[in-house]
Amino acid sequence: MADIKQLEAVCLRNRRRIVDMVHAAGVGHVGGSLSVIDVLTAIYETDVNLSESPRARVVLSKGHVTPALYAELTEKGVVSEEEYPTFRQVNSRLQGHPYEPDIPEVDATTGLLGQGFSIAVGMALAKRTMGDDHFVYAICGDGEAQEGQIWEALMCAAHYGLDRLVFVVDNNGLSSHGPVNESINLEPLADKLAAFGLRVIEIDGHDMSQIVAALEEAHVACGAPTAIISHTVKGKGVSFMENNPAWHSKGLSDEEYEIALRDLGAKGGE
Repeated sequence: MADIKQLEAVCLRNRRRIVDMVHAAGVGHVGGSLSVIDVLTAIYETDVNLSESPRARVVLSKGHVTPALYAELTEKGVVSEEEYPTFRQVNSRLQGHPYEPDIPEVDATTGLLGQGFSIAVGMALAKRTMGDDHFVYAICGDGEAQEGQIWEALMCAAHYGLDRLVFVVDNNGLSSHGPVNESINLEPLADKLAAFGLRVIEIDGHDMSQIVAALEEAHVACGAPTAIISHTVKGKGVSFMENNPAWHSKGLSDEEYEIALRDLGAKGGE
């Protein structure tokens, strides 16, 4: 198994990078970035070698949480912290949604919710055709799972038995205005995914041991794609952001930034 403490330390660095980026730029989807960062970090740190070709691929279907992606790409040496103030600015390569032409290490240009998983299914089919055994991961939001295209892609993935495809749901319970299940109820989500033909694993998306165990289980071929329902907290790690839909997309004042840094510093240090 991967070194859990080391992965937790990387996640802490990435949480601080997310806060630094959104504060420096004055804008950004911070809440969802903080909820997804643990599983995103684990995927990249355990199974993505950017110097390989071919390699494992990651499609950030919930494309608005690029602060999380750019934080991990900083850990990988692709993005520098000096670029953070340019986030979402004109002519910056750090756009508000992943944009592959500017950063080739980004595996898919995404942003229109629901489309990223279809891209991942196509990648997985192409890899099988080419005899490439690397995995494809698609990270989607729970609110995004209200899109019909997600379910069409799930049916396709199961039909073709794409067991090197991992569908991750960042299940933080909140969309941009309030609880996901008050707009369109997704439950029972696990039962629905299983009925569509996926192997379903439910985890605490902030428990690194559970995350790593789920990823390892996904790598045991079973003839079907794997869905990981990652139960998370929007704004995880920052006291005034946790479970607060107001922090779906919002910049941090200097005072809020200092509080956020203190909160993160109290959760493990460096």
